[in-house]
Amino acid sequence: MKHSNKNKRTSEIRSNATSGHPARQFSKLGKMADVNVAPSLLDDSIRKSKILVVGAGGIGCELLKNLVLSGFNDILVIDLDTIDVSNLNRQFLFQKEHVGKSKAVIARESALGFNPNVTIVAKHDSVMNSEYNVTFFKQFTVVMNALDNRAARSHVNRMCLAANVPLIESGTAGYLGQVTAIRKGLSECYDCNPKAGQKSFPGCTIRNTPSEPIHCIVWAKHLFNQLFGEADPDEDVSPDTADPEAAGDAGSVALQNQASEAGNVTRVSTRAWAQQSEYDPSKLFGKFFCDDIKYLLSMDKLWTKRTPPTPLSWDNIPEEISDQQGGLIKDQKVWSPAECVQAMVSSIKILYQRSKESNGEESFLVWDKDDEASMDFVTACSNLRSHVFSIPKKSRFDVKAMAGNIIPAIATTNAVIAGLIVFEAFKILEGKWEECRHVYLNSKPNALNKVIAPSSLDSANPKCYVCSPHPEVTVLLNVSQMTVQSFEDKVLRGALHMISPDVMVDDGKGTVLISSEEGETTENMSKSLSDFNISDGTRLRCEDFHQEYDLNITIIDREHLEENREFTVIADPSQLQPKAAVESSGPQPSTSSSKPAPSTRATVEIDEDLDVIFQKGTANDDHQQEPSIRKRSISGQADIGSASKKLRLSENDIIEL
Repeated sequence: MKHSNKNKRTSEIRSNATSGHPARQFSKLGKMADVNVAPSLLDDSIRKSKILVVGAGGIGCELLKNLVLSGFNDILVIDLDTIDVSNLNRQFLFQKEHVGKSKAVIARESALGFNPNVTIVAKHDSVMNSEYNVTFFKQFTVVMNALDNRAARSHVNRMCLAANVPLIESGTAGYLGQVTAIRKGLSECYDCNPKAGQKSFPGCTIRNTPSEPIHCIVWAKHLFNQLFGEADPDEDVSPDTADPEAAGDAGSVALQNQASEAGNVTRVSTRAWAQQSEYDPSKLFGKFFCDDIKYLLSMDKLWTKRTPPTPLSWDNIPEEISDQQGGLIKDQKVWSPAECVQAMVSSIKILYQRSKESNGEESFLVWDKDDEASMDFVTACSNLRSHVFSIPKKSRFDVKAMAGNIIPAIATTNAVIAGLIVFEAFKILEGKWEECRHVYLNSKPNALNKVIAPSSLDSANPKCYVCSPHPEVTVLLNVSQMTVQSFEDKVLRGALHMISPDVMVDDGKGTVLISSEEGETTENMSKSLSDFNISDGTRLRCEDFHQEYDLNITIIDREHLEENREFTVIADPSQLQPKAAVESSGPQPSTSSSKPAPSTRATVEIDEDLDVIFQKGTANDDHQQEPSIRKRSISGQADIGSASKKLRLSENDIIEL
């Protein structure tokens, strides 16, 4: 009888879901009541609107469901990602049988179950592809971002500014969340405020003197890439002989026996050496946890104020089995060195076999936190290194969270943020832009005992390098060392999130440095910027036709930058220090045995499965701007106003849960 009632209830809910009302709520009896909560004018606007949802993950699933149940009839959802088993605990539109399939396609199918009369178009693609140009964005009434990475957010922001389409940006991190509305000329854009940089560590710390578990975990991920992945010289795991603390004769007395069966000191590369031994676990262990450690010990200056590491022997591995872990599940237990060795041996065999089965000489494995062998390898190697350096070891669960940069994604947070997105959309559709808010979801109540705190939208930052009338930035770099290829990949595409940049040197000759047309400037790529007479104060004119975005860049030549950075992007020239003041303290020594700048820091990147919260930055002062030459103009200009955030918390502004 209960089973019959359950089927009847399900049938009633499905029937109500397809009745065409713009908004509904569940009654206390669990049935979906047909309640139109929207005024008639808004109801009409909802039905006529066309919505673009970018992202079908944690926030995207909740958002798509909300839109369907709120009466939106025309929706396009785009997402390049596929469904992973780790998504199933919070992305409720997906089931176990959907693993490996397109998120956008499956989200569409599941959302149509709420209301099959809605038109939903799903695209399994990247929103950054050229076919999604300004004309594509202009067809939508509102664009809603549910993304998990900064580059895509910045790109959609620029496309909406160029198309003059309202954008609702959002993000979550654990119990925290944010929603804000963006409109050209009426509010600040996504790029108006600086974002927190990625966490990075000096290369010499990773390779020579780790002091925290994360240092060992980053080292183990680099080791994975050196042995099985796409090798990067900037991720070398061998001792760094160029460490400034080890200056002098450091390393000259290392390894008196020169070579042993545990591994040769001189070799062409880590992978080539490992392949010669057919990835013999004992030889790999001997090199990384014995011979390399002895080499580090020979750099005696490193250990004058530090606890020196203790080399491990393959034939004498300590057990260290704790009797306080009996009640813990497997992944929460901290492995002993012996258990680490067992996991290392088994994972190496699996990974080596996979690498041999890969097709082509350039094939490589990609580290994946959800792959058991990959996780076992990084957990085992990081804990063995921690043991060597007397650093607390971590459980497999903790290593996975740290290695994957996982901030727990909470379904409730995603649901609240998705609801707030729809509320902001209602205001936009009603033409009540003045009522739109930047809304924060906090983990604890504020002074008014509220967890949801809205604040008024700020005007555009007059120095924003994206939405200001004359976008401009200053880039500090070494013009003799920076190649054109690195400038395009790391500065234009990486830091400034351009898609198809064209760059001309403002030298009166129209020198083309970079062209988006394939093959036009290939010969320039390997040359340094100085080869094109680019020096201190040179201006570059950059254009991205795909984004309809122009940017002027002023180059400041600096032989050395703080923290051995390869370059620094500054939107506010007033933040620049005089060149003499920076260089008066002397050169910043390289901490790499090869190229100085690129290999100095190990970067911990954001996990792509995370709905990263975007952060507000501090305002910059006004500065003089020069006009830029545009091949394609963007109509309208951003209003000039203060970019400082004034938090206004009146009772009328608070949105109750």
